[in-house]
Amino acid sequence: MTYNRLELIKNYLDEKKVVSFKELSEAFPDVSLMTIRRDIEKLEYMGMAMRIRGGAKKIETETERETAYFKRMKQNPEVKATLAAKALEFIDTGRSIFIDSGSTMMELAKILSNIPLSIITSGPNIALEVMKQNEITVNLTGGTLNSNNCSLAGACALASLKLLNIDYAFISPSGYSKNGGFTVGNYADSEVKRAVIKKASTVIMLMSKDKIDKSLPFTFASLKDIDIIITDIDKQSSILKGANKFNVKIINV
Repeated sequence: MTYNRLELIKNYLDEKKVVSFKELSEAFPDVSLMTIRRDIEKLEYMGMAMRIRGGAKKIETETERETAYFKRMKQNPEVKATLAAKALEFIDTGRSIFIDSGSTMMELAKILSNIPLSIITSGPNIALEVMKQNEITVNLTGGTLNSNNCSLAGACALASLKLLNIDYAFISPSGYSKNGGFTVGNYADSEVKRAVIKKASTVIMLMSKDKIDKSLPFTFASLKDIDIIITDIDKQSSILKGANKFNVKIINV
């Protein structure tokens, strides 16, 4: 139902370009204003809308999309850096490492040591950052570029992953909920993440607490698919108790 409502709101924005929260409340009388605001936040994260005073507007230009992307880059930088620093402890010489796209993964790319490694990534910006270290071999997945989150996906990306071995995969979700699992806003991106998880010997999820109880349209993993979660979530959180059932190691930072 959430996905259907998001589609309807998107269609509403396509038609009207600008819509108020009052109009959306009247269009969806069975859901709360808070739920509608969260829907707009999801569409903003997906690069389809931008919040404005009293409502939202459709994103129509490349400049607006770029603004949405860099806005996410600036959110919670200290937490992202802390998660990345802990993830770095799992990386040692001679490994084949997958680094997901996204702002948290960019923090990891920035602090990689100049040691012999093979880095695989779906993020062109991450590849450019990593290539500054001349001891590291960089492999881009290829595929179609999603300018909203600077990631490569699609048939070419999936085909390239079939040819590569992965020791450790570092992945970050857009949201996590008990019912939806780990989710993202783009179907092609979810396919890439699923393919990586299937190939990797060890899957490490980097997840900040602001992702909890957020459910975007496309699920790419559940707790049973993950080996380690690096997070700033409180140790008493129900999500961590759920992880114990699947022997997922939790590392709090």
